[in-house]
Amino acid sequence: MAETREQHDQSIKDALMKQNAKTVTVLSSLLAIQDSLGYISGRAIDQIASYTGSTLNDVWGVASFYTNFRFSPPGENFVEVCWGPTCHLLGAQGVLDCVLGELGLKEEGDTGDRKVSLKFNTCLGACSQGPLVSVNHKIIGPKLIGDANPKDFQNSVVKIISDLKKG
Repeated sequence: MAETREQHDQSIKDALMKQNAKTVTVLSSLLAIQDSLGYISGRAIDQIASYTGSTLNDVWGVASFYTNFRFSPPGENFVEVCWGPTCHLLGAQGVLDCVLGELGLKEEGDTGDRKVSLKFNTCLGACSQGPLVSVNHKIIGPKLIGDANPKDFQNSVVKIISDLKKG
């Protein structure tokens, strides 16, 4: 069931009020709402401007500067493929090609049925375990799931993505 406008506004207000930083900024407010809702809506931009005493342009300027902010609701599942230097050298391109193919995407984004959102990540923080994929915030890599060679790992990732698509 979709969230009503009133519920959405209350969710935004709750996220803003729960910030426990000594200084509340536009950036801290954007992060609080992204963490709470999974994206930044136009209504959130309005409320952040009001809450921080900023202009809409100032809030949009900060929000659009950082690539990690979403402006539409994410899919049911969230997949990130690490594209950092180490993962790239360890075979991330092959993993990325498999993930894109399985999702039917040409670049990062959401599947048409909104089952999966894909994002390219510059570092998932476990370089020695690469190449890495994060599925719903759980990091997987060849060494972490016991796949010794790149093709086996790619096949495992495709199976995981296929299962996500099925629900």
